[in-house]
Amino acid sequence: MAAIGKDIQQAKALLEQGELVAIPTETVYGLAANALSVSAVAEIFQTKNRPHFDPLIVHVADFDSVSSFVSAIPSQAKELANKFWPGPLTLLLKKKNIIPDLVTAGLASVGIRCPNHPLTNQLLKQLSFPLAAPSANPFGYISPTKASHVNDQLGNKIKYILDGGNCQVGIESTIVGFDKEKPVIYRMGGLSIEAIEAVIGKVDVQLNSSSNPKAPGQLKSHYAPTKKLIIGNINKLAQSYDKTEVGILSFREFRNEYPTEHQRVLSVQGDLNEAAQNLFTFLRELDILHINIILAEEVPNVGLGRAINDRLRRAAT
Repeated sequence: MAAIGKDIQQAKALLEQGELVAIPTETVYGLAANALSVSAVAEIFQTKNRPHFDPLIVHVADFDSVSSFVSAIPSQAKELANKFWPGPLTLLLKKKNIIPDLVTAGLASVGIRCPNHPLTNQLLKQLSFPLAAPSANPFGYISPTKASHVNDQLGNKIKYILDGGNCQVGIESTIVGFDKEKPVIYRMGGLSIEAIEAVIGKVDVQLNSSSNPKAPGQLKSHYAPTKKLIIGNINKLAQSYDKTEVGILSFREFRNEYPTEHQRVLSVQGDLNEAAQNLFTFLRELDILHINIILAEEVPNVGLGRAINDRLRRAAT
């Protein structure tokens, strides 16, 4: 298994040697490599078994770094970065040739962000290159929000996991691009539409779900447990199954008629931030139980609830 620790210098040395390192962010743990090295980036795809048509996000130390890697920064992108970086916001911008086509799946734009985690921020400031870093898990599976999640899934394939504790946001970043200077949300995430629109006004939403994504995290089936997951009215759905073979992922309430150990409640208080933090961890916990199916319900479709429901729908596809 991989070594786990807080040694930034060890992580730096491995990355400079072209190795992969798992890094913490406020959203999920990333599987990081030198974004300017084609061979290092290729290792990400191989280790995750990720298809090459699914682009990666590039992580930088600060906004001042961005101009080295992109050819244009729309004024609204600057406004968003000034307000929300470091944080769970990825900007999709026209790339310079210094960014390998492998990173962007041949697309002209690159997703770029400044993560909000002290360990990874220190690491990025000490490196001479940005980091390409998709979620540190096998492709299509539930994203990791703890170092132990990474070790369970990829520990035999990488040398080091930089342990930054539990991820505070718990779902991936929101991706905002610009179509003819007009802002477009390509992926729901840890920054709400409401927060974005409060800064730059009305935005379009284009959640592409195909095998030809315009941005990371757009594939129709993603973030999925190995158990079949069905979304709907849990009480009605459960009538078709034996209670002992069902796992329950609910928003606010436990159900007395099901075994307690087979249930996970995202937030008893109805807090969408807490629900987002718990989502991937609880899906993992249910996935390893001796059950046959996971029944889940959507959360209120406002704020971070939109991103939670997006992840649930993709996991159920």
